[in-house]
Amino acid sequence: MSKPVTAVAALTLVEECVLRLDDPVDDLLPELADRRVLRRPDGALDDTEPAARPITLRDLLTFRLGHGLAMLPPTAPIVGALAERGVNVRAPRADQPEPDEFLRRLGELPLLHQPGAGWLYHTGSAVLGVLLARACGRPLGEVLRERVLDPLGMRDTGFVVPADQLHRLPVEYLYDPAGGRLVPYDGATGDSAWARPAAFPDGGADLVSTLDDYLAFARMLLGGGSHRGVRVLSRPTVELMTTDQLTPAQLAASGPLLGREDLTGWGFGVSVTTARTGLAAPGRYGWDGGLGTVWFNDPAERLTGVLLTQRMFESATPPAIARDFETAAYQALAG
Repeated sequence: MSKPVTAVAALTLVEECVLRLDDPVDDLLPELADRRVLRRPDGALDDTEPAARPITLRDLLTFRLGHGLAMLPPTAPIVGALAERGVNVRAPRADQPEPDEFLRRLGELPLLHQPGAGWLYHTGSAVLGVLLARACGRPLGEVLRERVLDPLGMRDTGFVVPADQLHRLPVEYLYDPAGGRLVPYDGATGDSAWARPAAFPDGGADLVSTLDDYLAFARMLLGGGSHRGVRVLSRPTVELMTTDQLTPAQLAASGPLLGREDLTGWGFGVSVTTARTGLAAPGRYGWDGGLGTVWFNDPAERLTGVLLTQRMFESATPPAIARDFETAAYQALAG
């Protein structure tokens, strides 16, 4: 659930006019200037056309920059090229090159679609983190701490767990279908990938946090940008962030990666409920983390839910425990 935190940090810079939503990112990310675009996503890497316009900050926030996880066959040339360069969408804390090298390698490849034309998962947040670091002239972790984490008292949130706090970090598990059992993914030997800095701090996946910390973040958004007297964003900015930004055609092409049928919308770093097919009303927003975490805010009910588990989700559709947690939360409402 790192994506919403990184999005909020970006929006604080928009409110200060350091960044603008619809300005090209070329000045800060020259590696992504003058893009070429594949004529077909599964086509040859040299079968391209010029980008109709530059990539903008809005494209990064809405995952419409033209890079990301696409439902393509493994034989598609772009799939192999991304994997070869180590800049494909990976599990959290997987090895990636350091930020400047990451952007250089990504910039060697054409976009899968024109900027703004389609929704592709994850890479927008990874690139956004590099943009924030360059805009502020400091590492992404420091930017997030200054603009989001410290103001909200989120002292246990970051890209690294201090040595004296590692005993608080539980083992993370994933399901092995071949063996029919859970196996450790991280921290099984008392060590963890989060015990040391990563070469690439991924603004879309790599934060570690606690229930109390993330609840403070969620309540800030539910409170219109303020929590316990501290304002992080304005109410209009929160409303924009949590409003669906995708066209019907983009929603239809997003495949299963937005998850549930009632979450078929995307704002800035958050999914947005667009139809009442379950207990949640339109306007509910949040995100589920691939390592087994769930967060949602329902402004109409003034309701926040945060669920942290130790089991990686096996698919984009949340498992029964996530659905049951949400049902129990809504069942507790009266009147």
